[in-house]
Amino acid sequence: MITRRKFLLQTAGAGLALASHFPRDAAAQASLAERNKQIVLAYKATAKSKPLAAIQSEFFSAHYKRTRGGLQNLANNAEGQGFADNGEYLRGAIPDRNDVVEEIVAEGDMVGMLWRVTGTHRGPLFGIPPTGKQINFYEAGIFKLAAGKIVEAWFLGDEAGLLKQLGAKIPPRKDGRMVVPPVTNTGEDPDAVLKRLEAGELSRPENRNRLTVARSKGSTPPKDDRAPDFKQLRFGFQHMRDYGIANGTVKQSITEALPDRRDRIDGFLAEGNKVWMLFKVSGTQSAPLYGVAPTHRRVELPEIGIMTFADGQWKQAWYFGDELGMMLQLDALHMLQA
Repeated sequence: MITRRKFLLQTAGAGLALASHFPRDAAAQASLAERNKQIVLAYKATAKSKPLAAIQSEFFSAHYKRTRGGLQNLANNAEGQGFADNGEYLRGAIPDRNDVVEEIVAEGDMVGMLWRVTGTHRGPLFGIPPTGKQINFYEAGIFKLAAGKIVEAWFLGDEAGLLKQLGAKIPPRKDGRMVVPPVTNTGEDPDAVLKRLEAGELSRPENRNRLTVARSKGSTPPKDDRAPDFKQLRFGFQHMRDYGIANGTVKQSITEALPDRRDRIDGFLAEGNKVWMLFKVSGTQSAPLYGVAPTHRRVELPEIGIMTFADGQWKQAWYFGDELGMMLQLDALHMLQA
């Protein structure tokens, strides 16, 4: 996260300000970050059992705002359709839900957490009848805290992965029209971010790592910014890529399909050897995408990159994007059935 700067994390017209309010003392900064991580971890552990009202009272401020839901596309398409309620924290649909935390970072008043939602689909889920199948999918959350309470939160869940595991489609709507995530044109131009970072304080390794990651999104990304043994552990649109592999079209990548691609940066979280970057994949699909013919539609989807550094070198990258949102924007839901 850029010191004393604000970034907007905006999706579907709502934003979460990635703003950092650092204590000046380094020890105080570390203490605040650890305290905030423990609050978010306690919230996650409690959410599987306590009533919603009790959770809200214990962990959320009176003015708490959720700027994006983890299963946002499924929720938007289920709204107003008369489907059975999913239950608090999806407990009606997944009564044995258990979230397994895989990653957590904190900087200033912000916490980023990655977990897996696990359990059994035993009740209606956004209009999808119970399948009895086991589920295990990624979800990420970005939390802003103040005075020991969560004041804002933004979530991104692997909806495409969930539907594939269930062997399900988005239930048809009464009006016959899918709700498609909008193109907001928000976020910040990467070159503007780079200019500010390069002019900032670079003695801290976290700031240098953040700059390295930001350069990968600039107009002239360096070719030698990664370690010789660099590994990309996950592609942001992994399920779509798997579809391309299965159909012999893997070379028709997102970057190839969006020749005018120009991602917008929403912000960073940096702690130790980790950097989280939040950005929006943005461009026009004017070439084939894993077998999907050019639609000439504008796409814009949130994505998270989790980067690992060692000895000043960028060693690993793991990406996670809104694949169901892109399939909706391109009318390509058939990619879920492969």
